[in-house]
Amino acid sequence: MTTTAPARTTGPLRPLELLGADTLLDADERDIAATVRRFVETRLAPEVGNWFESATLPKELAKEFGALGVLGMHLDGYGCAGTNAVSYGLACLELEAGDSGFRSFVSVQGSLSMFSIHRYGSDEQKEHWLPRLASGDAIGCFGLTEPDFGSNPGGMRTRARRDGSDWILTGTKMWITNGNLADVATVWAQTDEGVRGFVVPTDTPGFTANPIHRKLSLRASVTSELVLDNVRLPASAELPLARGLGAPLSCLNEARFGIVFGALGAARNSLETALDYAASREVFDRPLASYQLTQEKLADMTLELGKGFLLALHLGRLKDESGVTPEQISLGKLNNVREALAIARECRTILGASGITLEYSPLRHANNLESVLTYEGTSEMHLLSIGRALTGHAAFR
Repeated sequence: MTTTAPARTTGPLRPLELLGADTLLDADERDIAATVRRFVETRLAPEVGNWFESATLPKELAKEFGALGVLGMHLDGYGCAGTNAVSYGLACLELEAGDSGFRSFVSVQGSLSMFSIHRYGSDEQKEHWLPRLASGDAIGCFGLTEPDFGSNPGGMRTRARRDGSDWILTGTKMWITNGNLADVATVWAQTDEGVRGFVVPTDTPGFTANPIHRKLSLRASVTSELVLDNVRLPASAELPLARGLGAPLSCLNEARFGIVFGALGAARNSLETALDYAASREVFDRPLASYQLTQEKLADMTLELGKGFLLALHLGRLKDESGVTPEQISLGKLNNVREALAIARECRTILGASGITLEYSPLRHANNLESVLTYEGTSEMHLLSIGRALTGHAAFR
């Protein structure tokens, strides 16, 4: 057997170039990734430090995301692009390379708010809301998590009771992305017939969104508490096809898939930032990048980033071809968020004291990823989901 030595390179490679990642994508997928990357680099990256520091996300970005075509891009009809799952994942990767807040906005809009209406809504609900949400003319949020019920949403206390032909909703939802920006909320509640979903315009009397302040993470993102105080809704507000807890959980699986790719964007940007800094920073009259300990860090992080990308791409191909299971999504989210957080932290060490400023991205990414590690399924819950698949025993019950 003969072997061929790897071709020598003429200059430094970027992390995913070393993997040859682009060769695994088709032309449309590469074009979509490149388009979103340009938007992030030219429109979002110059401002993200200011938005993170001031804890704001301009509402007008919704229409810009709509014009870019990323809102509900993996859905069909109603002004949605109808792309494959891999293209949606790559868009999430590029958005999160800018900031987790950008990917969170797009993910909540498309994979939670829009997906819940697209999958479980009536024709009237779809025709009224989906084109506006796809264009960014309206903003959506998703009310499932409660103050005492995150990992156990089946215990939710929010109730919906019938009053003639109407529904009356009472309860509180917590940690709701886009809550104070939203024009419509998909709200999940207990009823006498089990868990049901409702499409709630946020100007309905009794509906209040309260912003959550003093966050140390996801600062370039709006996070809210939703209060429903005897919110009266017509029967037409109920999602007619949503029956039981499986409906909101299926929406979460859509959003988690975006995270599998998205977290890699934060990791890639952190690693590229560290590479650029190490190449220009001189220590003892030599570039920091020339030291063995620095190269060990860079090589290990590139390896984990590459493995995470291959895992995400594999899950994306499965989703497009035969479908992906919740346990497989758990594998992807658990690994990729955990490794992305480790990469962001390690990159900060290469930057030294400079790494604690907003001039550089790794610590901002690390702070954001602390939230991503927890939301839409904590690492512990994903471990137990995988454990249940392997053993047949539900350890969290």
